[in-house]
Amino acid sequence: MNIRTDLALEGVDAEQIREGITRSTRGSAFSITEIRIEEDKHGAPIGKKKGRYITLEAGALSRFSDRYRDMAQELAQELRRFLPPGHVLVVGLGNSDITPDALGPQAAAHVLATRHLKTELAKEDPFLAGLRPVSVLAGGVLGQTGIESAELVAALLTRLSPAAVIAVDALACSELSRLGTTIQISDAGISPGSGVQNKRKELSAATMGIPVVAVGVPTVVDMGTIVEGLTGSLPKGQIPDMMVTPRDIDKLTERAAGLIACGINLALHPRLTMEDVESLMA
Repeated sequence: MNIRTDLALEGVDAEQIREGITRSTRGSAFSITEIRIEEDKHGAPIGKKKGRYITLEAGALSRFSDRYRDMAQELAQELRRFLPPGHVLVVGLGNSDITPDALGPQAAAHVLATRHLKTELAKEDPFLAGLRPVSVLAGGVLGQTGIESAELVAALLTRLSPAAVIAVDALACSELSRLGTTIQISDAGISPGSGVQNKRKELSAATMGIPVVAVGVPTVVDMGTIVEGLTGSLPKGQIPDMMVTPRDIDKLTERAAGLIACGINLALHPRLTMEDVESLMA
């Protein structure tokens, strides 16, 4: 089947684990599936590179959920597994003017930027000296700036010398139920726009020289994938190359971006409580 998806989970059936691929489950607030691909050759049949892929699934990524705080804490815990100590650059990929593609910029807008505080205010407030230095970027897309996101990030790395990059972006999935309800974390890097067949230069440890942690939520499904998934066969005749998104995508994107930002803030600043983060993000 010609399924178009960014989620490793949708390419690895629990009963058909391929050579060099392992799959395990855990989780409390989320149903968490971890997939490890040992080498690029093992992931080639499903279009995934070597690395770890953590998928967190919930009924909804909403702050109105009774388990919202538990979800934010569990997301933070999973993110910490990928992050080395030191300065982190958080990059919101995507186009803020296109709702299904606005996840990255919206999440970046709520991530606490602290790199400047250590020098400007640390002497006045000792608490700030204990915060990890964090820089945040939402630089737009190639069509808006004429600059590839990977080129922009690479230029910043030479100036800022961070220990790692967190890249947040909208994804594509094949299951309608995963739209706006699933988070994927991976250390295999990310190619902005790949889910909608508009693949740009890759952001990864191989291209950037430091760990790149990709965080995303599916916001679109390919029309052909929907037809093929429902019928089990290729569509008859040609259908338009269309991406489908939910009617309430504005709410789904806003809620997912808020939860991701909350999880990133908690992961980067373990000294902050959930109450601290919520007040600072308000």
